Amino acid sequence: MAFRNSFPRRLTLAVTGASGAVYAIEMLRALAADERVEHVDLVLSPSALRVFAEETLVQGRAGVVEKIVGQATEKIRLLAHEDIGAAIASGSYVSDGMIVLPCSMGTLAGIAHGMAGNLIERAADVCLKERRMLVLCVRETPLNLIHIRNMAAATEAGAVIYPCVPTLYDKPQDTTAMARNFVQRVLQHVGLPQVGAFEWGKS
Repeated sequence: MAFRNSFPRRLTLAVTGASGAVYAIEMLRALAADERVEHVDLVLSPSALRVFAEETLVQGRAGVVEKIVGQATEKIRLLAHEDIGAAIASGSYVSDGMIVLPCSMGTLAGIAHGMAGNLIERAADVCLKERRMLVLCVRETPLNLIHIRNMAAATEAGAVIYPCVPTLYDKPQDTTAMARNFVQRVLQHVGLPQVGAFEWGKS
């Protein structure tokens, strides 16, 4: 992946209804704090908001960025899931790529088959057609054959399948630490290595 100045500056973060709101929260906080990232377009599906409400203390769409990050920020722009006319739905919009975290199997299917039925699917489709980075952090178990074939189709189209698999070798003390380490690994993969991230072989 080649980015301007060697790292992505403008990213889209999409959150779907798969379980794992803690992953999305840690990713949004990391992107907000990373000075290399100039702008984040955030899309939350209705199901993602429901999972937030069920798994965390974050309730509703109003003020969701402030609730997660801890303060208002112009760096993060919240877009409506149903707004397929939003900027990220166009290939002419300047973007360095997209991360879907967590990515439900339904969203994976829509992306793999080019459905573009909502803003998340359309923005992902734009990334594929423009040959931009698209990382799908899928969350499901066990996997059926449809899931596996959809992952293969998305990979063949240019996406990276990055399953939400927490690590244990870094001896995490709680689920937040597990999620944070996973997010740091994803960001390392896309060209945004994080200070303090666990690295095997270093104490």
